[in-house]
This record gives sequence, structure tokens and C-alpha cells, in this order.
Amino acid sequence: MSDVLFGQSYYLRFDPKLQAAMMPYPPLGSMYAASVTRANGYSVALFDAMLADSTAEWTQALQSEQPKYAVIFEDNFNYLSKMCLTNMREAAFEMLAQATEIGATTIVCGSDATDHWNLYLENGADYVLIGEGEETLVTLLGALSDPETTDFTQIAGLAWATPTPQRTANRLPIKAVDDLPFPAWDLIDVERYRQIWLNRHGYFSMNMVTTRGCPYHCNWCAKPIWGQRYNARSPENVAAELSWLNATYAPDHIWFADDIMGLKPRWFQRFADAVVAENAKLPFKCLSRADLIVRDSANTKALADAGCDIVWIGAESGAQTVLNAMEKGTTVAQIYAAADQLHANGVKVAFFLQFGYPGETMADIEKTLQMVRDCRPDDIGISVSYPLPGTKFHNSVKAELGDKQNWTDSADLDMLYQGPYSTAFYRHLHTVVHTEYRARKAWWQFQSVWNSPSQWHLGLFVDLAKSLVRFAKLPSLRRQLKQLAGASPAGIALPAPMTYADAATPSPQSE
Repeated sequence: MSDVLFGQSYYLRFDPKLQAAMMPYPPLGSMYAASVTRANGYSVALFDAMLADSTAEWTQALQSEQPKYAVIFEDNFNYLSKMCLTNMREAAFEMLAQATEIGATTIVCGSDATDHWNLYLENGADYVLIGEGEETLVTLLGALSDPETTDFTQIAGLAWATPTPQRTANRLPIKAVDDLPFPAWDLIDVERYRQIWLNRHGYFSMNMVTTRGCPYHCNWCAKPIWGQRYNARSPENVAAELSWLNATYAPDHIWFADDIMGLKPRWFQRFADAVVAENAKLPFKCLSRADLIVRDSANTKALADAGCDIVWIGAESGAQTVLNAMEKGTTVAQIYAAADQLHANGVKVAFFLQFGYPGETMADIEKTLQMVRDCRPDDIGISVSYPLPGTKFHNSVKAELGDKQNWTDSADLDMLYQGPYSTAFYRHLHTVVHTEYRARKAWWQFQSVWNSPSQWHLGLFVDLAKSLVRFAKLPSLRRQLKQLAGASPAGIALPAPMTYADAATPSPQSE
């Protein structure tokens, strides 16, 4: 039995796209909250929804632990949590009801709960932690030991339901992030994750973070947890955790899940030195910005020295007018230069691409496709503009929003507002871009080893054969895209995305 049972509502089972990819990471934000709470004298347990089949497993954890407090603390480092997918919201509501049934005090923290705290109170939460969460949670738990004398209006970053729904002002985020204990990995079934990764991908990846927040002003990016604030761990502290993870669990790879890694000048150089000093070098992937990569040529060498395998860049668009409209703060020229600089230092580069921003034209889309052809990224991710509360973008299109204001899962790609083209167009554009990219990538890889026959292998030629099939499909796919571009958005029938009710119902194979 535990004082506090932590959980989160991102179930891989309810997100078909990510379930198919099967690259799961445990809920790092929930693990930090559990670690901080434990360090303050409470006994804790953690229910990891990521690999659970349904909320029935949460019920089992509640019955086993009989906690006084049931805390749904979302992984605020997972971008999917920030997207506030309705499948996960409905799972959270179900989890709240189950916790209420056993008499636990229910507490929620996360992006969606911060944006819609009233909704969560209406659906069973006794308290909602607004924003970051850890300090507010510890303060609240202390206050609940004597609720009769507690003035909840004095607890920053809190919303509660009785006698009437109300909330206090935001709490300032934690600045001294080096002082936080490492995440509670001992509460996670690490070996289960290891076997999934090894079976599907041949290596085992674990997740870490070096920062909290993002100071940039991309006007479509929601920041309900940290706002515009940005606090970074020291490179030495990160390297110490990396060394501990390596010694304790021996991962093969690390994903740094920061919004932006290495923002501070010379951070990467210090990190590379600290990794060498700790003998903790591991391949890793991270996220950064084109302007940060090119501002100092030493960054890319330091990334390579530290073990970086691939950097994901929020390229978004190959049209400068679109980047300017997004207030991205980067240039197309910087994207090209960053890709060149990373490749020259033996570091892979991947692009996040975003289509459908207001004002984008077919000519702008073609510029983005040309940027991919020219820069030859090692991977791409595609999305469409998604208006989330609190953003300038959301404010500009909220009059166009209908009843559906969130995606059901990460593959939804629904144009929630009146975009330049229809939802059907953008879903088909996703297919066109990926088809062309995969076709070209096989040839780029072959060109890189053309003069080295010793590196030729059967898989290379299999990929080339597949690329020929993809190239053959492209003319037809592009014709369909052109037809969709000219069609009325309201006149196109769309397949319904999988809902929470669909996903939560076991398939015949799993019964």
C-alpha cells in the first residue's frame, strides 16, 4: 500500500499510429513527480499506462495499493501529452471515476488539465495542478493533512471544486532543476521496455531531459506548463545521470525529449567534455533549432563528440513567408546550412514539417518538398497546423473552430479550422510526401556507397526495388492531390479516426 499512486493517461493502445511504430518510452514527467514526492517523505507507487491494455489495469493498481491520493500526473515532456488527444482525455476521466470509487482523493496535472481545469473538476478531479506540478503537489499533500485549517487560496498553481470551482494564480516554475532527484526508474518495468525495443528494433532506448520549457515564440506552439520560461540542467548534472543510467540499466541509446536541447552558449561543448569525463558516451537523438546549430560551428562537433546520432529540427516549411507568419524566428537558409553542417560532422538530421498554416499555398508546399529533396534529411515527421488554447494561432482561428477542437489520436490530421485546403487534402499530402521521401531516400543511400562495393548488401537492393514501386505510384498520387486541392472541403467524405471507445474495446485477437 502507498500514500500516493501516480498514473498518466497516455495509453499506447489508444494511439494506433504510435502503437504500430512501437517505440515506447515510460512517462518521464510522472516519474519525476513520483521521485520528488517520495523525497518529501511519502510512500509512492506508479501505474504506467504506456504499455497497459486498458484502464482496467489502473483499477487493479488502485485495488492493490489502496492509495489515499490518486494522482494522474501526465508526462509533460511528451509532446503527445501537450497535444491533448481526446482518446487520452476520456481515459483520464475514466481513471478519475475509478479512483473516486475506492475513496481516493483525486489530483490531476497536465497540459489538457491546465487548459481545461473546469472540465477535469466536473469529471471527478478533486484538485487540478496548474502548470509544472511538482512543488504544488507536495504543498497540496501537506495541506490536505489538515484541510479544515488550510486556505487553499494561498497555494499557487491550484484549482479545486468545492464549494465552487476556482483556481489560484500560476506558480513560478522550478529554477534549480539540478536539485531535483533523478526520475523514479525503479517504479518502471524497465525489462519489459527493453524486450519490446530489442524485439522490434534491435536496440534499447531510454529517455532523459536536460531542460524544462522553451523561450521562443512560435505562435502555434502551446506552452501551458512552463509558459515562455526556460530552465536548463547543467551539462555535468546531465552527464552524471547518463552515467548512472548506463551503469544501472545499460541502454543502447538515449532520447533527449527536450523541446530544445543545448540552447545556452557552449552547453554542448561542456556536455561533450562531461560525457567523456564520466565515460558515459551513448548514441542519442535530440531536438534543436536550425539557428542554434549554425550560430556556432563548434556545436556540431561537440554533438558528434558527445555521441549524437541524429538531431530533429523544427524546419516546418521551406517557404520563408510561412516561417515568418508562424513567427518561427528561423530562415530557410539556416535550415539548409544546419543540415549541411550536421551531415559534414557525421550527425544525422531529421525535419519536422508542418502543413496547413493560414496563407500557405501550393507553391509554398512545393518549396517544402524541394527543401527535403535538397537537404536529404535522414528522417521526416509530418503534421498539420493544430490550434491549441493559449496560442496566438488559436486566437486567430477560434471563430472557425467547431465542436471538435482536439485530435482523437496522433494520426488524426484533422483541419480543426478552415485551413487553406481540406482535411482530405492534408491526409493525402502526408501520403504523397512520405512516398516520395522514401523513394528518394533509398537512392540517396545507394549513392553514398556507390564507390564502396564492400558496403553493398541485399537489403540495399531490396530498398531500391521498393523505391521504384513508390516512384511509379507518385504520378497517380499527385493527380489525386491536385483533385483534392480543387475540391470543396465541405464536400469530401472522411474516414472517422479511431475513438477512445473503439480503442478501449478489445479486438477479437486479444480476447
